[in-house]
Amino acid sequence: MPNTRLDPTLFKVPFDRIRAGYYSDKYFLRVSQILRREQHNPSVLYQFFVRKPAVVVGLDEAVAILKYCTGYYRDEADAERLNKELREAQYQYYSANPNGNEEEIVRLVMNRDKIRRQLNDLWVNCRDQIQVKALYDGDSVEPWEPFLTIEGPQQYYAYLETVLLGVIARPTATATATAKVVKAARGKPILFFPARFDHFWVQATDGYAAMKAGAFGVSTDANADYWGEEGLGTIPHALIGAYYGSTSAAALAFDRQIDGNVNRIALVDWDNDCVGTTLDVVKAHCQAYCGTGDDPAIWHKVIGAGKGKLWGVRFDTGGTLRDKTVTPQDRWSLGVCPELVFRARQIFDQYGLNELKIIVSGGFNTEKIELFENLAVPVDIYGVGSTLFQEKIDVTADVVLVEGKPCAKIGRKAGNFDRLSFVK
Repeated sequence: MPNTRLDPTLFKVPFDRIRAGYYSDKYFLRVSQILRREQHNPSVLYQFFVRKPAVVVGLDEAVAILKYCTGYYRDEADAERLNKELREAQYQYYSANPNGNEEEIVRLVMNRDKIRRQLNDLWVNCRDQIQVKALYDGDSVEPWEPFLTIEGPQQYYAYLETVLLGVIARPTATATATAKVVKAARGKPILFFPARFDHFWVQATDGYAAMKAGAFGVSTDANADYWGEEGLGTIPHALIGAYYGSTSAAALAFDRQIDGNVNRIALVDWDNDCVGTTLDVVKAHCQAYCGTGDDPAIWHKVIGAGKGKLWGVRFDTGGTLRDKTVTPQDRWSLGVCPELVFRARQIFDQYGLNELKIIVSGGFNTEKIELFENLAVPVDIYGVGSTLFQEKIDVTADVVLVEGKPCAKIGRKAGNFDRLSFVK
C-alpha cells in the first residue's frame, strides 16, 4: 500500500494565532521580524532530526502548518491591532456561550469572523515559494538522520520553528514508545489507554501517533479523530460502583444499553478475584439470556461478540494487591502477574470458555510485556496506559545551507536526503 499524507484540514490548524506568533518562542519570532525589517531574505535549508532511534510522526501536521502559515502580514502594525481585537472577540464569545441569548451570540460570531477576514486580507501566503521534503508519518529514523527539510526564503517561515518542532516531538515520542510495546507483544493487539494522563487537547495527536506505530485501538473518539473511527472501552470501575459493586449487574446494564456492535469486555478485579468475578458475570448472562446460570455446560453460549454475549474480561489488579487466585509468594505475585493469567485461562477452558478473551492492564510497559511473552502467558490483548507518555524525544532543526552553500554551526552539516519525498 503506497504511503499517503493526511488532508491538512484534518488538523484544524489555528492559523490566526500561529501567524500572530502566539505559540512561537520570541527568539524565533524575531528572526522573521528582523529579516523582514532589514529587507534581508536569504534562501536557507532547514533540516530536522532526532538524536536517538524513533518512529517519526507529526510530519503531516507540520506540512499543514506550513501550508497555512508560510508568509507574512503586509502591515505589521495593522495585523497586531487586529489580532488583539480578535483575541478580545474570542473572549467575549466564550463568555457568552452557552448561556448568552441567540442574538448576542450571532453578533459576536459575526464580529469575530469579520476581524478574521480582515486579517486574512492582510496575509501574504508564500507557501509556493518554499520546497518541503519529508518522510511519512510512521517511518523509522536513525539518530541525526534528516526526516524533514524546508528550503526557501527564511523570513517567511523562520518564526514557525517552535510550532513545527513541537507538533513533531510530541507524537514522535508517543509513537516511539508505542512501537516498542507493539514489538514486545509479538503480534498481540495493543490498546492505547493513556488519555486520562494528559490534557485533552493532545488526544487526537496521541491517538494518531499510536495507530501509526501499530496500536490496535484507542480509548477516546478524539484519539481516533484523524482516522474517522471511534474509541474502544471496557465496562469500568465507575459503572460497577454505581451498581453497588456488582460487576454482573453493571455488565448486564452495559449489555442492555450499548449498541450490539460494541464488544462486551468486563473489568473483573473489583473484588480482587478475577476468576470468581468472571464466572459470576458468565452465570448472570446465562441466567438472563438462557434461563439458567447453574449449568456450566451452557456457559459457552454467552461467550462471543455482540449483544447478550461476553467477549472478554480485563484484569487490572493493583500492583500492591494479590488476586485471590494467586499463591502468596514474593512481590512477583502481586498485581496482574503471570500466575493469575495462567490459572484463569486454565479454569476458563475447563468450563468451555475457550473463546473468552483475556485483556491485561495496569503497569504494563515494554519490559513487562516482554516478560509475559517470554513466559508464553496466555494473554490475548495488552492495555497500556501512562507508561507510553514516559518516552521523551527532542526534535532539532538546523540551518545547514544558505543560498545553496554549506552554512551550519560547528558539529552540524547537511545530512543525506535520499529517503525524503517532495511534498506538493
